[in-house]
Amino acid sequence: MRSLSKKQRISALAATAALVVAGVTAGTATAGPSEKESTAKAGAQPAAMSAVQKTQLIKKADSAEAKAADAKALGLGSKEKLQVSDVIKNQDGSTHVRYERTYDGMPVLGGDLVVHKSKSGKQTGVTKNTKADIKVSTEGVSAAEKPATPKAKGSKAPRKVVYASSGKPVLAWETVKGGTQKSGAPSQLHVITDAKTGKKLNQYQAIQEADGTGASQYSGEVKLTTDGSDGNFTLTDKSRGSSKTTNLENSESGDGKEFTDKDNKWGTGKPEDAQTAAVDAHYGGMQTWDFYKEVFKREGIAGDGKGAPSRVHYGDNYVNAFWDDSCFCMTYGDGEGNKAPLTSLDVAAHEMSHGVTSTTAKLEYAGESGGLNEATSDIFAAAVEFHAPENKEDVGDFLVGEEIDINGDGTPLRYMDKPSKDGNSLDEWSDKAGDVDVHYSSGIANHWFFLMSMGSGKSEKNGVKYDSPTSDGSTVKGIGITKAQQIWFKALTENMTSNTDYKAAREATVKASNDLFGKDSTETKTVEAAWTAVAVK
Repeated sequence: MRSLSKKQRISALAATAALVVAGVTAGTATAGPSEKESTAKAGAQPAAMSAVQKTQLIKKADSAEAKAADAKALGLGSKEKLQVSDVIKNQDGSTHVRYERTYDGMPVLGGDLVVHKSKSGKQTGVTKNTKADIKVSTEGVSAAEKPATPKAKGSKAPRKVVYASSGKPVLAWETVKGGTQKSGAPSQLHVITDAKTGKKLNQYQAIQEADGTGASQYSGEVKLTTDGSDGNFTLTDKSRGSSKTTNLENSESGDGKEFTDKDNKWGTGKPEDAQTAAVDAHYGGMQTWDFYKEVFKREGIAGDGKGAPSRVHYGDNYVNAFWDDSCFCMTYGDGEGNKAPLTSLDVAAHEMSHGVTSTTAKLEYAGESGGLNEATSDIFAAAVEFHAPENKEDVGDFLVGEEIDINGDGTPLRYMDKPSKDGNSLDEWSDKAGDVDVHYSSGIANHWFFLMSMGSGKSEKNGVKYDSPTSDGSTVKGIGITKAQQIWFKALTENMTSNTDYKAAREATVKASNDLFGKDSTETKTVEAAWTAVAVK
């Protein structure tokens, strides 16, 4: 990949792809989305749960008895153990238990699965990341063959694992290489090597970046939930899991210093005021929290009622922002000349949505699953913008990073109606999609989502005009963003696993739509048509 200028040094947020199939949907390309044809079945939607109820549900699923029963029903071997990572409960009482797996005490990378159960607790199905039997031998592998631990800051010693993400499961070493990426962000590069041959099997970056440049406060005057009393207010939101926004003061580590204010009136709208970036970041965190809670009954990014911290003023002239699972936090740089904080609403929602993915499907940040990971963040970034209170400064749209003007000419970073307009993103799938940078291969799913929401051809929403082509010239009539986001969230949280590719994503969204709207519904037909239109069959 060519070297990037400071203004370009960012991981692109995502791209869009064209999708449409002839004869499946009616109407013209300019007809726009329809929200009235059918309503999602209440029972198939997430049930509202408090943090305590969620904890109790996970505890019950994680009991030795429950795990043993599921392991037996799945036909797992005696060396295989299940570890509950999450449980989704629907309004009809059905549950979806997400498991990680170990083999002889070793983590199985790619061994994750979801067990679907009825209200009575009976298994109704299972979604596996790998269908291969897990059988490996540790014979002939000694500690002396362990890869050397990188010396860079943040590196972690190799751990023995079973690699089952693709092909036949094998014994492997997983090494985490720390240090700093080319963009300036910290590095947590996971490298997987065959324990017997030393061959590299896979690698992925755990620090997930977003790029952009900003010039000022992006959302105009906003309401903030803070804590404290006259003379001593802080940017702490106790109503949203004690989410907190802190000041790194240009350092690259630590929790940051607490922002304080005497009159509870924050920032000036100008980047020279250190509080301004904090206002945007805090507001973005609030709106992202509210979106997941109000739309999907998810209390907090991880669904555990706990807030996700935001840190602003990272590094010096840092033109980026990133999500970090290790601190479960969002971090923002100040952009070129420390005058353009990367704190717009869609950047915040994009990055925080990485936290949702990391606690549900855990889509690996490489290959096609990496593209789906990035697309998920772009999809929900758009959804958060549309869900947020009416904001003339930053209206809901299907553009990515339009406020931060990273190109310097007023154009957005990415386009969901036609991803390739950014010069890099994919409009449709090909067998080389897995070899493309995840920020560009994400365009396939972004385009699918746009077609699902708005349809193909010319359309307009909130004063923003679009023109979305399809790969085969067919016409797709959108079903509206509300239904489209319901389908994607259900597919992500219930049917996708760590190495889901585009073909499997199609299967996951079809299943989600069947559950929500019915097998022969207009919504499911549109899901299939849209995927076909972006060449995912």
